[in-house]
Amino acid sequence: MHNSHFGVQCPVNLISNNAMKKGRILHISKYYSPYSGGLEDVCRSLVDGVPEYERRVLCFNDGPDDATDTVGQTQVTRVGLWKEVARQPISFHFIKTMRRMFREYQPDIVHLHTPNPLISLYIQLFKPRKAKLIVHWHSDIIVHRFLHLLFSPIEKRLLRKADHILATSPNYIDGSPLLSRHREKCTVIPNMVAEPKLAAQPASGLTVADVQAKYGPNIVLFVGRHVGYKGIGYLIEAAQYVESNFSLLICGTGPETEKLKAQAGQNPNIIFLGRIPDDELGTYMRASKVFAFPSITKNEAFGVVLAEAMYCGLVPVTFTIYGSGVNWVSVGGETGIEVPNRDTKAFARAIDTLLTDETLRLRYSEAAQRRVREKFLFSHVHDSLLQVYDKVMQQ
Repeated sequence: MHNSHFGVQCPVNLISNNAMKKGRILHISKYYSPYSGGLEDVCRSLVDGVPEYERRVLCFNDGPDDATDTVGQTQVTRVGLWKEVARQPISFHFIKTMRRMFREYQPDIVHLHTPNPLISLYIQLFKPRKAKLIVHWHSDIIVHRFLHLLFSPIEKRLLRKADHILATSPNYIDGSPLLSRHREKCTVIPNMVAEPKLAAQPASGLTVADVQAKYGPNIVLFVGRHVGYKGIGYLIEAAQYVESNFSLLICGTGPETEKLKAQAGQNPNIIFLGRIPDDELGTYMRASKVFAFPSITKNEAFGVVLAEAMYCGLVPVTFTIYGSGVNWVSVGGETGIEVPNRDTKAFARAIDTLLTDETLRLRYSEAAQRRVREKFLFSHVHDSLLQVYDKVMQQ
């Protein structure tokens, strides 16, 4: 199974008697817990968090065999994977399994998590007419431009056929050429913070004092996969312009890790920690003063870890990304500092400002925590999502 820092578990009081449910929902996702990734973790939190409806999940397995298991109290059907092509899972019998589930489970609502272009096509061909379709638009297809050209007609038709569309931020609706055409049937359902994970006591016994004793009082933290759109190279470049005494902790791994280490060279202020355990994430965040979030493209559609850092009172520095939810999660001049995209000297100045102006940093910190409590906790998301389900059922 794949792991990340974004595992979400939502403790809720589940209604056990399915006869009391308002209807049946079939979530269709690429993968599902315990496979851990941004889209999959959001799917898990939504499935667990709306007990008013009966839920099942259909997804790909991350191996060649079919499997059916229970995650929480939800039955999950996993279709064996043949291979992935450009991050699109391929299976020879997904259609057969999906049609069987439609026939046997008879969902009232199909909640499709995208991007998932091949399944988007299958849904248009085989979804029962009486089942309502909710398309959860986590991101446009950006990296694989050829695929986007190929699947764009499928996506356009999918959105036309959808009874309702869920987007992760108003910025993404405005910035997406596809979503903006259907804004009248869009609802913003933001990604959410996993409070239990951030409140966890590390099994290692690690404390905030331990982290600060090792790395000093001025810690700048980065957490995320080491891939191009995360902009880590720009962060490393910015580090050479920071005038304050500081330690830059770069957590996570990825295909660009060795390249980034080579770029950092012998800079003593930059420390690569690799992947830190989930239960230590909150500790590292509370020990730090600045959260460096240098993502540069709309591939960063939201930034769950950004909201997690803000929940812990950590103040972010971000680049401006047109059409991304990043600058909606953290509001420049209110919850952190936003600088022009790829402007490494401005990024460095922002870090210096937060490390030297304690009054400003504390004001941003309080505002960041308040914004997360008001927008990105599950209690807020639950009510909005339940209203969408109820509305679609009545259409």
